[in-house]
Amino acid sequence: MPIHVEKREFPFSREQLFDLVAAVDRYPEFLPWCRAARVTQRQQDHIRAELVVGFKIFRERFTCEVRLDRPGTIEVDYLKGPLRHLNNRWCFSAKPEGGSVVDFYVDFEFHSPLMQRVVMLLFNDAVRRMVSAFERRAHVLYTAKIK
Repeated sequence: MPIHVEKREFPFSREQLFDLVAAVDRYPEFLPWCRAARVTQRQQDHIRAELVVGFKIFRERFTCEVRLDRPGTIEVDYLKGPLRHLNNRWCFSAKPEGGSVVDFYVDFEFHSPLMQRVVMLLFNDAVRRMVSAFERRAHVLYTAKIK
């Protein structure tokens, strides 16, 4: 089962980064392999969403609930789809000198042994690209707003 843990510093506020990650319906605009995202339920402290991810011939749909504890934490609970499990957490903390630190954790496992093997081969590169996509998106949305 692939696991990825990463900590990154950003020149943006934790509120800005929280908003970026919480905007699940915008993921297809910038996130590699995210083909579609639809929020089916939205409340102040959680979102239920359906996402379609695809890579080459593989395409999978899954449903998750995103718990929002603004501005500190976003946790994703897997509900249904091709995975055996998914654990995903984003923690946002302010730096005293400005900017913020993001702690990111994800681990998951597919039901299909074939999909699991394919993902294991690509996992490290895929997660690096995903985290970089969030970083690039933050710069696009917020760089002009830093000053």
